Amino acid sequence: MIDDGRRFLERSNKVYDLVVVDPPPPVSAAGSSLLYSREFCDTVKKRLAPHGIFQQWLPSGDGLVVASITRALVESFPYVRAFPSVEGWGLHLLASREPIPAATAATLAGRLPPSAARDLIEWGPADTAEAQLQRILEREVPLEHVLALAPRAPALHDDRPVNEYFLLRRLRLL
Repeated sequence: MIDDGRRFLERSNKVYDLVVVDPPPPVSAAGSSLLYSREFCDTVKKRLAPHGIFQQWLPSGDGLVVASITRALVESFPYVRAFPSVEGWGLHLLASREPIPAATAATLAGRLPPSAARDLIEWGPADTAEAQLQRILEREVPLEHVLALAPRAPALHDDRPVNEYFLLRRLRLL
């Protein structure tokens, strides 16, 4: 579904196995906080099936923004895992109400339909789905490292969208 993700989920009564949020950069764009806030995470949680996964891409951001967005997710979901993008910029966050099982690259690659495997390796760097997934899995980032970017950063909330105040932070007015 391509739509205003938050509005769609708030109006829906359906339950999903997977909710993927892939907002366009920059993370500081006006209104983008509505897809990163604690309130949005809680909305997603209501629409996830048992063992469902919420995948959120955080394309960039300074330490305060990354920690604040991650904290909103951690406060909403008991199980969160973080992986840097294949290109090395941005962070992919996976969240669930239940433990996210560890799986090998071979197992994950074996679950992909051929078209998805082709899409996964289209831009490289690896030339097989298994090798690409192995690169991702071996670079998992402990959440403590992400939150340590700004240990006192509050969770991002609708009424305090710290990601949208980048100029005030740069000028040290906030």
